[in-house]
Amino acid sequence: MLLDYFALVLVFFVAITLFYGIIAIHDIPYEIAVHRHHPHQDAIHVAGWVSLFTLHLIWPFLWIWATLYRDDRGWGFTTTQRQDHDWIAAVERLTKRVDELEADKQASKEV
Repeated sequence: MLLDYFALVLVFFVAITLFYGIIAIHDIPYEIAVHRHHPHQDAIHVAGWVSLFTLHLIWPFLWIWATLYRDDRGWGFTTTQRQDHDWIAAVERLTKRVDELEADKQASKEV
């Protein structure tokens, strides 16, 4: 009799653990998206819930979608910080050159 109740409790425990485990696994792409500040994190979260009802067919694609974006480099493979630094340096060089040309123009007007 005691073993029957133990088996019943064990069955319920396993069923509840599997239920919550499947839900936790399907939230992994959403957690990745939140961690990476993904612009589509809400869509990934909803698609994760939809994948529960589509027999998990779209779940691998959600994982890929969530891991494609990174906050430091966006969708590409180069860092945007380096590109921004290059643009800032180019603008500073051009600003300095324009200032030099305007100073030369003022000096030639005064003479």
